[in-house]
Amino acid sequence: MDKRLRLLNNLQCFEVAARHQSYSKAAQEMFVSQAAVSQQMRHLENKLGVILFIRHGRQMRLSHEGEILYKACQAGFSTIIDGLNAIKNEGVAGDLVVSSTQAFCALWLMPRLYQFSQLHPEININVQGSNQVEDLQQKQIDVAIRFSTDSRKLSDQALVVEQIGEDEVLPVISRQLMNELKIKQPLDLLQCRLFGLVNETEVNWQNWFAAVGLDVDIPTERKTHVTSSDLALSAVLSGHGAMLASKTMVGSYLASGQLVAPFTPGHPNRWKSHLVYLRQSSKQARIQVFCDWVKAQMKSDASVM
Repeated sequence: MDKRLRLLNNLQCFEVAARHQSYSKAAQEMFVSQAAVSQQMRHLENKLGVILFIRHGRQMRLSHEGEILYKACQAGFSTIIDGLNAIKNEGVAGDLVVSSTQAFCALWLMPRLYQFSQLHPEININVQGSNQVEDLQQKQIDVAIRFSTDSRKLSDQALVVEQIGEDEVLPVISRQLMNELKIKQPLDLLQCRLFGLVNETEVNWQNWFAAVGLDVDIPTERKTHVTSSDLALSAVLSGHGAMLASKTMVGSYLASGQLVAPFTPGHPNRWKSHLVYLRQSSKQARIQVFCDWVKAQMKSDASVM
């Protein structure tokens, strides 16, 4: 056996430090002191005879040799985890960590989760809302529900990515505000505040106005960007403006009349929903039960709308 494999603990520490490009963040993840991480990295560099990190201000950047070793460590640890999962297949009962956007968790998943618990009391669902595309393996997430206008963007050999729906996006506003502002045509929406997601380049107001044949310059004072759709929804329900929302997210509010969608067609870009999980997960049986339930719920929602 190669004697360098005795450095396995150091290599594990290196992978965490390289992923964060920070000794302090690595220390937090590994529950050790920053000095301990620094000491392990010095020991590893001395044994290998190379420089792995180069300090730039407060940031630790990987050297050329560090980049090579980091990719090798990621691939190696991933292979080990796949092997461990392959020899340990868990049953249906147990915990399941589910991740999605904060808005989807708040507006769709959580209101329905009690139904799942009634059907499958043996499965304990833990929910993580995040607006980042989290690494399932690193974050120990079992199932993610993700949204994209292009399914190919989610492709990954280590993941199963199953498209389960395609959702129309509509401009929505409270009935009271629509009546107050006498909104009768798309251009009238410029009278109110328009809520959109930060850094959203596809499903945005500019593209919607273009789709209805209007080349408009939305005044800065009429735009508010938020990090999550549920924040925009809260403002729109209170009569503060309009937002672009998927039918899945606001279907119940449209049905109750709290919100109205005054104009068609919808946005030219649609959100495609996907179930994503590790191909070699040891919780396949449990994951399948949850995924089947999500698909059934979404199918039921679509038949009502």
